[in-house]
Amino acid sequence: MTDPGDLARYVAESTAPRHIAGVCARTTLTLSAHLIARWLALQDVPEWEPRYNVCPTQDQMVVRARDGEPEAVKLRWGLVPWWASDLSVGSRMINARAEGVDTKPAFRDAFRERRCLVLVDGFYEWQAIPGEKRRRPYAVRMPDNSPFVLAGLWESWRNRTTREVVQTCTVVTTTPNAFMARLHDRMPVILDPASYGAWLNPATPAADALSMLRPYDGAAALSAYPVSTYVNSPAHDDAKCLEAEAA
Repeated sequence: MTDPGDLARYVAESTAPRHIAGVCARTTLTLSAHLIARWLALQDVPEWEPRYNVCPTQDQMVVRARDGEPEAVKLRWGLVPWWASDLSVGSRMINARAEGVDTKPAFRDAFRERRCLVLVDGFYEWQAIPGEKRRRPYAVRMPDNSPFVLAGLWESWRNRTTREVVQTCTVVTTTPNAFMARLHDRMPVILDPASYGAWLNPATPAADALSMLRPYDGAAALSAYPVSTYVNSPAHDDAKCLEAEAA
């Protein structure tokens, strides 16, 4: 009989190519809840174990506005519009392209009313290798490994049968800057700290919010280094995912 653990790993690994085909399909947040609270001066942060390989349909740590104040919550990654009939739609909506995010039916309501900050200290991209079908994974981080924020949207969805409410999120992507262009033709939107409040505020004019969705041009240059295909499996979520490997 097949070992249940082996079967689970097989299923996880067989789904990896679908997720890693897109941009920003895996992230890291290796801070504890206490350090997240210190970083963003938050009063309450849900329990959070260091994560080295956050995958679609798993929880992301995000900050959203609640009664005009920032609130840290864990939301399922993969936005499910309120009108969707099935939760599985979220696995195809882990990213929202900045181009048209204000007009596409799946995202326009969330863009107008439910923007959020997705908290990370890194993400992975898979670089195409000329002449080969496989892709090489890279970890993308700040040079000092400090945390940063991705532009996100969130939504609430209710199961029509059980009435269960599930809250979900997506990461907004844009065209790459010169550094990221060598790895992928898209990149997640990395928000300037000065824009966090405006991005969260639903009163911010749409034009102003759209202007924040640009390739990263922050003072700290990004860094990237190859890692092993160990990270390809959603079953792997430990420090080995971030270990450098010779290119």
